[in-house]
Amino acid sequence: MTSDTRPDPERLLADLRADASRAARGRLRIFFGASAGVGKTCAMLVAARAALDAGRPVVTGIIETHGRADTAALAAALPQLPRRAVLHQGHALDDFDLDAALAFGATHAGALVLLDEFAHSNAPGARHPKRWQDADELLAAGIDVWTTLNVQHLDSLNDIVGGITGVRVRETLPDRVFDGADEVVMVDLPPDELLARLKAGKVYLGEQAGQAAAHFFRKGNLLALRELALRRAADRVDGEMQAWRRRSPAAPVWPNRESLLACVGADGAAEKVVRSAARLAGQLGIAWHALHVDTRGDGAPEAALRALRLAEQLGATTAVIGARQVGPALVAHAREHNLARLLIGRPGARAWWRRLGRAPTVLAIARLAPDLDLLEVAAAPPATARAEPPAPLLPAGARHWRGHAIAVAACAAVAVVAMPLVGVLELTNIVMLFLLAQIGVALTQGRASAVVAAFVGVALFDFFFVPPRFTFAVTDAQYLLTFTVMLAVGLVIGQLTAGLKAEAQAARERERRVRRLYEMARELSAALLPAQVAEIGARFISAEFDAPSALLALDERDRLAPLPGAAVEVDAGLARWAFDHASPAGRGTDTLPASTCLVLPLAAPMRTRGVLAIALAADAGPEQRRLLDLCASLLAISLERIHYIDVAQAATVQMESERLRNALLGAISHDLRTPLAGLVGLADTLALARPPLPDEAARTAAAMRETALRMSALVTNLLDMARLESGAVTPRRAWLPLDEPVGGALAACAGVLAGRPVATDLPAELPLLHLDAVLFERVLVNLLENAAKYTPPGTALRIAARLADGAAGDGDAGRGRADAGAVQLTIDDDGPGLPPGREEALFEKFARGERESATPGVGLGLAICRAIVAAHGGTIRAENRAGGGARFTITLPRGTPPADDGSALAIADAGPDEAHADAATPAARATPAPDHPATP
Repeated sequence: MTSDTRPDPERLLADLRADASRAARGRLRIFFGASAGVGKTCAMLVAARAALDAGRPVVTGIIETHGRADTAALAAALPQLPRRAVLHQGHALDDFDLDAALAFGATHAGALVLLDEFAHSNAPGARHPKRWQDADELLAAGIDVWTTLNVQHLDSLNDIVGGITGVRVRETLPDRVFDGADEVVMVDLPPDELLARLKAGKVYLGEQAGQAAAHFFRKGNLLALRELALRRAADRVDGEMQAWRRRSPAAPVWPNRESLLACVGADGAAEKVVRSAARLAGQLGIAWHALHVDTRGDGAPEAALRALRLAEQLGATTAVIGARQVGPALVAHAREHNLARLLIGRPGARAWWRRLGRAPTVLAIARLAPDLDLLEVAAAPPATARAEPPAPLLPAGARHWRGHAIAVAACAAVAVVAMPLVGVLELTNIVMLFLLAQIGVALTQGRASAVVAAFVGVALFDFFFVPPRFTFAVTDAQYLLTFTVMLAVGLVIGQLTAGLKAEAQAARERERRVRRLYEMARELSAALLPAQVAEIGARFISAEFDAPSALLALDERDRLAPLPGAAVEVDAGLARWAFDHASPAGRGTDTLPASTCLVLPLAAPMRTRGVLAIALAADAGPEQRRLLDLCASLLAISLERIHYIDVAQAATVQMESERLRNALLGAISHDLRTPLAGLVGLADTLALARPPLPDEAARTAAAMRETALRMSALVTNLLDMARLESGAVTPRRAWLPLDEPVGGALAACAGVLAGRPVATDLPAELPLLHLDAVLFERVLVNLLENAAKYTPPGTALRIAARLADGAAGDGDAGRGRADAGAVQLTIDDDGPGLPPGREEALFEKFARGERESATPGVGLGLAICRAIVAAHGGTIRAENRAGGGARFTITLPRGTPPADDGSALAIADAGPDEAHADAATPAARATPAPDHPATP
């Protein structure tokens, strides 16, 4: 086994670890299709039945039959797990029981669980919000899972499907879950057959089938979805094939998909090869690669780097690899990436020595890989070729002439040393001395100097040691063979030695970079401040690229500010553009390339955390750019880690503060209620005293009673807020018309609203709502009291409700919901309105419309309103009306009321306390129930 075909030990170790990890997990099989109705669930059930007959423990976790008789019959033939009952918005739902599935897997070896509709959302209160997360927990426990999935539920294709069909599916899953599946079974059906099934009622039933046929299930939509599904499945299979080929690098190229490799040289034809490859790849619609093989070991020349930068701009995947021979390196790269077609530049007519060098490469590729297609691109015309001449056979420059001089001096030294030993040593041994000198020159000075040493060594050996000596004449013809062999051996040894040196140097360079990256990553993992991250990054860039840098991160005002240690000046506009667009800018890019530095965005998994600016040299190659991108990624992840450490610490402090505050408020509230009730009783006693109190004393007693009542309401609000946040209050809901809590609230606020006209608009067609009458009445009371507090006396209030239709549900396309929509209740006033920009902040605890105000209150009423509305599954928002005044809008879910919506049923559905509350008068409903926050 040669070094070119020997597998990478690191890759083998990684593969072994991955295999061990996969062996401990269950296997995931996805039955994948273009749309609902193609038969995914039936195919899964049929396969599961075959597995059950073969003796495998199989159980159905959850199967969605959608009323299809054939699907229900197949599901009934398999063992089923018991469902978990979930109460959601008054509906009893049967959901997947994850714990039962885990228990089944723990008692049955090789267990298989069937989960239909992989992207489905779980009911509230489940352990995981998505069904695919349940499947992941089962897989982690070593349980196999089979499931079904439509193409529109993939995150990456969701917007494309929405643009094609006009239906945006909200239930999606990450593509990584699909790509990580062990098996994907494509279930396909021609559009005409699918439409026939839909018409026959085998996909949707009743009106749903007609709606689906008119919107989602149109033939053009089905054709487009089918193409997307087949392409996505083909991409996944291609990824599996590439992964298998990476384990077998010597496998022949399989032309199952068009692929292209542009071979970039160091001459003027390199850019033409790149452009030709880009045009061909664009015509074929394929991805392509561009590769330069560095045979000298001192880095790619400028012409090759220029061509590779052009290839990157044109969309290629570029690489520079070091190797002794170009042909084997190209073949190895093509086989590793399954590239069946190679583009090679043809040398120019005047470059005869380069034609001689090209022919062996083409022949070597043809000999090593007869399965590869070779395309030769014509050389650039002289008029359009760059002025830079091709590299000469012997490179020029002071460094090379110094090496040539050392080569001549080394051979001359051997001649001087061997001259006195002519009678002692045989001529063959003197030849060995010259070969030894050539090896030393090759190790220290490179290939070109080794060639010079070979020719000079032959000449000196002929002149000083071959009779007749001190002349180049040869009397014995056998010495011609000696000269030839000596020259050939010297050239071969010199080239091999220089090549091994170059490979060793490249390996040391790679090892040095990996070691520095490892050290950088290790230091970043221990960094606790952004300034430490900036210092570590600047030190790495300075050591690796010998270039100054600056790291800019967001400050408290969301502006990019340089962190300590910045060594370069960065244009603020350039940095902001790179940050906003999450794209590199500056030197070497298409955006402001004349800039003195390159600016890279620090894109972390959650968001962009800042930018990294480097005063990089203009001749930086793709390898350096990739290393910089990796460095920027490490810095971004470190900044995000530090950010979330700060967020977690702040959240912990805030949670602890909230807990202590709620405990304190609850304790104070309970301790203050008794003395406040006593104060109110004493004030009432004084008012009823006989003989009556004097006028001044009576006014004092009334003021004392009013102040005590206001303090009691404040304490009640504090206690209610603490109970709501602790989750101690559970709404006891019943189906009732909206006018009941509205009427109760108006009756409770009759005194506060005295002298104010109140208009109500509650249409008779409003549906029943599932509400806790006492709690929701409390919301309306707080809003009406707020309106009375913050609006001038005598201004009008308006209470209106309307039915707001919503969009379809989140299920499969074409599946509607009978209870879609919501009811909106608005309370308008004609006051001064809300402080601009603080509409949302008013719902926070202890937030008031004005920082300092004579209006009594501590800012808990709206916070209580939001907590109660949220407990009902609704939302509340505040806004300023266009004509002046404020508006509070409550949006409540509509739901599906029971079939008999009479009062008897409403009372029967409620508990004893709720039935009493619903049957009571408005005045009675204003009295707090034992388990509800009190109404002021």
